[in-house]
Amino acid sequence: MPTSNIIAFQGFPGAYSDLACRNARPTMTTMPCATFEDAFAAVREGRASLAMIPVENSIAGRVADNHYLLPEGGLHIIGEHFQRVNHQLLAPKGATLDSIETVRSHIQALSQCQTAIRGLGLQAINHADTAGAAREIAAMNDPRHAAIASSLAAEIYGLDILKSGIEDAAHNTTRFLILAREPKLPALGSCKTITTFVFRVRSVPAALYKAMGGFATNGVNMTKLESYMVGGHFTQTQFYADVEGHPDERPLRLALEELDFFAREVKILGVYPANPFRYQESQRVGED
Repeated sequence: MPTSNIIAFQGFPGAYSDLACRNARPTMTTMPCATFEDAFAAVREGRASLAMIPVENSIAGRVADNHYLLPEGGLHIIGEHFQRVNHQLLAPKGATLDSIETVRSHIQALSQCQTAIRGLGLQAINHADTAGAAREIAAMNDPRHAAIASSLAAEIYGLDILKSGIEDAAHNTTRFLILAREPKLPALGSCKTITTFVFRVRSVPAALYKAMGGFATNGVNMTKLESYMVGGHFTQTQFYADVEGHPDERPLRLALEELDFFAREVKILGVYPANPFRYQESQRVGED
């Protein structure tokens, strides 16, 4: 199969990342990888043309490992995808809500379904992966044991959905980035654009304030700014940012020039179309 039609993700077949790949790139074949590093490597080495990597969840927050991987992974962000997370209670054929006693899943999935788990009186058991838990339950084939995973996992592993949509929060959504070996910048003015970059500032008073000043004075909207330690040093902080705009547009170009003056190691990770979900979500929040 040509690598141009393959998209890599971390996890077992049926993971939410697998589902996100199929929704965002329905004509491509998904490639499961053991780790995020393996998914990056699959694209760098030409075994896949794209990778789909989760970076944040509306409940659990950021996927920390990937903030470290993105700057050094050798890939470029070419798109974003927002995947609604609908948790399903899965069990082998013949199991019922009365027969199950335990439920396995990733710790975040378990924490996002606490109301249903308590209501059914189930013992929660941590697993490294939602789809991996579903695969294990299918292999056990015991009506006393269930898993929390996606509807895709139910289909792949031949499990019944005993209860659908058991997550506590209706807004449970994960944001994914789509990565490629080469950048793919949208044409200037063709769409709403997001630019993602990382940078460091000098360890002096007001360094971050000065570095960010150009975005305010040039009217550039910053939708994300996060900091994290690098190199194990408390004095070395790296910042990860998303802003609205294209680097060739005058406001963002001037803002980045000012950032470059006050910061160091500024690196653009990607310039890509903004997913319409961003603005649908903003409209819903405004209506609330």
